[in-house]
Amino acid sequence: MPFLLILAFLVAAAAPEPTPEPLTPQQTLSVIRFQFRTHRPPAPYVQYTMTRTQKDDHGFPDFVGSYTYRVWCRTLDRAALGRRVYRGTYRGALEFERPAFNEPRDPGPPTADVFEPAPVHPHPIEFVPTPEAQQTPLKTIGQVAVSGEFDYRAVSMETVGKEVHLVIEPTRDPDRNRLRQLWADKDTYELHKLVATDKLFVEGGPVYAVKFTITMGWLEGRPIITDARGVVGLNLSNANDDYSGDGKDVDFAFSDVTFPKTLPDWYFDKRAYAQHVADAPAW
Repeated sequence: MPFLLILAFLVAAAAPEPTPEPLTPQQTLSVIRFQFRTHRPPAPYVQYTMTRTQKDDHGFPDFVGSYTYRVWCRTLDRAALGRRVYRGTYRGALEFERPAFNEPRDPGPPTADVFEPAPVHPHPIEFVPTPEAQQTPLKTIGQVAVSGEFDYRAVSMETVGKEVHLVIEPTRDPDRNRLRQLWADKDTYELHKLVATDKLFVEGGPVYAVKFTITMGWLEGRPIITDARGVVGLNLSNANDDYSGDGKDVDFAFSDVTFPKTLPDWYFDKRAYAQHVADAPAW
């Protein structure tokens, strides 16, 4: 082999691999969502304890707004059996539930899809739409092809320690697209924490805005919500009315989470509850 050809071969072999182009904030958002969705769908059933804690205007526990439920949920349609947990061994009546964020009921389940748009409210809140983000070209990251999202725009991104932090805003319908900030592992893009808007529905009264800081955990290879710390804000039907109820802080904690392989069908049929009082689950 001629000397020059050998030299060219050696130079080519020693050339370093090109450095991957850094992800844009919009592409990072896409990868975080893609990574979260790789764990979907969740387990068929999830069993957990939901504890709601609220304080009054003086910082003391609000015992009416603070309570604990044990919940057995079918994740396909979020149909669930719930029982109020009291002190000692006493458990409340069987209650049919359908836990969901941004709805007039307790949030959940801990396996909820945090990227799912909120359902359309029967009386939607007026908003001023923002221009749609332009879709960015497809980009391959390993074996994952990602593109820009139509529902959120990444406003800023920074890396702090082992986390990447994104500030995002909805490109349309902010009442349904609730996410505002994301924190994820900078290498794996697994979601650690997020900030999302929500609502507090006062029975027979107004609806107030809530901003939740949601912490994610990890159980049996699945991401789960462990805590949702909320701050109550303005009356959504009257911008001049700030929340003046039982304290502005409302917290939800999800604990004792398990994934049963099966649960009785009657758990998810409230018409069957009266026939199963004797064999109702206590924990």
